[in-house]
Formats: sequence, C-alpha cells, structure tokens
Amino acid sequence: MIKVLEGRWKLPILLQLSRSGAMRFSDLARSIPNISKRMLTQQLKQMQADGLVRRLILDGTATRVEYQLTDWGRALRPSLASLVEWAQKCPGHVKGPATSHRKVD
Repeated sequence: MIKVLEGRWKLPILLQLSRSGAMRFSDLARSIPNISKRMLTQQLKQMQADGLVRRLILDGTATRVEYQLTDWGRALRPSLASLVEWAQKCPGHVKGPATSHRKVD
C-alpha cells in the first residue's frame, strides 16, 4: 500500500489538497513549486486510480474541474501532519522537492 505514495510529487499534492480541500488544477499547480503541468496531470491520474483523489466536474456558467481527497485520502491527514511536524523539527536534514535527493543512512 505504501506504493500509492511513491514518487517525488504525491506528498506535496496530498498536503495541498489536505490543507485546501477542493482545488482547481491551476491553483494546485501554482501551489507546488517546480511541478510541470504534465507531471501534475500524471500524478493526479495515478492518485485517482489509487483512490486517493477525486476529480469533480462542476457545472455553472463555465464548467470547472476541481480535485479533492477521497475519504481514504483524508484518512492520511494525521500521518501527513506527523510528517510535516517531523520535517519542521529537523529543517537542515529535510529538503523540498526542488532540491536534490539525499541518501538516507
């Protein structure tokens, strides 16, 4: 099951959706530095297939598409909060997605 969280971008996407609720694609793209639109599209499709994210099509004066966490995705919130807390305690050891990966001993 941990495979559904694998990859450079899934945790930042989950964190943004956890904090903001439903988000439009463009807002989500702006909120995650250095992610390409192609990569965001790919990751969202994978996360939809894995049952973490739901794509909502909202009709109104103009059709809008938003993404939000499913119930299973929202169940990750306590774990995500713990990861953020852990990262904030050790800021010199944890680098964001825009930097190179460090080998973990």
